[in-house]
Amino acid sequence: MSTINQLKLPIGVQNFDKLRSGDYYYVDKTAFLHRLVEEGGYFFLSRPRRFGKSLLIDTLRCLFEGRKALFEGLYIYDKWDWQTQYPVIRLSFADGVMASREELDIHIHELLRAEADRFGVVFKNTSISGCFRELIHAVREQRGERVVVLIDEYDKPILDNILAHERARELREGLKNLYSVLKDADPHLRFVLLTGVSKFSKVSLFSGLNNLNDITLDAPYASICGYTDEDVDSVFAPELPGLDRAQIKRWYNGYRWGGQDVTAVYNPSDVLLLFQKRQFGPYWFESATPTFLVEILRQRGVFTPSLDQLETEAELLGRFDVDYIATEALLFQTGYLTIKQVEEPMLGYRLYTLGFPNQEVETSLNQALLPMLGVEHAARERKTLFTRLRDHDLAGLEVHLKALYAGLPHDWYRNNPIAQYEGHYASVFYSHFAALGINVTVEDASHFGKVDMTVDFAGHLYVFEFKVVEQLPEDSALAQIKAKGYADKYRAQGKPIHLVGVEFSREQRQIVGFDVETLSK
Repeated sequence: MSTINQLKLPIGVQNFDKLRSGDYYYVDKTAFLHRLVEEGGYFFLSRPRRFGKSLLIDTLRCLFEGRKALFEGLYIYDKWDWQTQYPVIRLSFADGVMASREELDIHIHELLRAEADRFGVVFKNTSISGCFRELIHAVREQRGERVVVLIDEYDKPILDNILAHERARELREGLKNLYSVLKDADPHLRFVLLTGVSKFSKVSLFSGLNNLNDITLDAPYASICGYTDEDVDSVFAPELPGLDRAQIKRWYNGYRWGGQDVTAVYNPSDVLLLFQKRQFGPYWFESATPTFLVEILRQRGVFTPSLDQLETEAELLGRFDVDYIATEALLFQTGYLTIKQVEEPMLGYRLYTLGFPNQEVETSLNQALLPMLGVEHAARERKTLFTRLRDHDLAGLEVHLKALYAGLPHDWYRNNPIAQYEGHYASVFYSHFAALGINVTVEDASHFGKVDMTVDFAGHLYVFEFKVVEQLPEDSALAQIKAKGYADKYRAQGKPIHLVGVEFSREQRQIVGFDVETLSK
């Protein structure tokens, strides 16, 4: 708990009025809002859960309503016309779980009725689209100013049911019925912003709303949500003493919406809970990792070592719908992977390299995936792995890893497609190490090629090369490490280097070769 100064940590605070009048820390995001409003129009923003989207929406509400006192001292204070106040309709799907189209329709009616009561509007229409249209028109006429529409967590009803495809389609149609009203309401609208986790296609959810501007990957808005390093070092400076600043960055920074030149950000909930609890932990990951994520990855037999350097095109990155969710889009939009690099080999064609944003996500996601790979008692197995590495016990490490593979259930091989290709062995190996939270690098490049995996832990380096074999080959994995000089790039670090060649038998489903050679400093 923070006792260093009088400001409070805004944990869970999504109300701008409460935040500004309650002596809480606040990271000023109004420069982004000023630019957004100046551009004007209909906007869409995708960010993972618990990234400050609801606070962003509420800040815009207070801004358009002209609540001048709340913005004193902020960037936008002397740049805004406080004389004009706009009516704001705000709808949020953040609360509750709708398990049917009927429940969704009831919820939407309740939201619209609450807004109508606030403006003193009595509906003549009974349909959802009719009520929404009537509300916009009536408020415009009543207030004499065009209306601002803010919709928070626009996609949550669908995501809550994403594995039940038929139900998800019904809910999608229900939301489409609501959002379609915005198309013809343009003469009555001053500004529109929809936020959510996923980016559903305009065709599937925003039919006809062709002027919806997706700013998710626009560089000027890359840090519209989240905290930057500068924010942490300046705004939260009183909270930093006693915490390792480099570890804060390693554990929690790294979310990037755009190329290498955009500023990386932290998830606010991670930073705030770290400052409150004064110890590192997977706060964001534990707050509600969606079960559908792990289930979809299990069904698709994802090759886990590829997750930290997953290459994709812009089209796949934005392809998210009930009938098909590209793996890349799923992991990126939910916040488990972020953009590491953007290349444009030819004009208009962009290639994205995705990877884990930080240590928290890499460690926690691999912990969640290990049971999917057939590893039982994963926590106990991690403890043994930690002990072997801490003691630099390579003989014990071999025994441990052989026991790990021997423990994979026989039925698991028969029932899971990932066991049909060689990547299964490497997935178990990599995820077991990565779940421990140590420094693991996959396919680390050298002058002669890419070594399968390196581990940097407790002052020692481990260089692993894998082979899947029918029988022990004449040219072992260890011989390949030595022949290709994979260790050469690490020698200057002055650490002991352990070269480890690992051979897996496809038939025995086991490690049949574990050759080690240690290079002195």
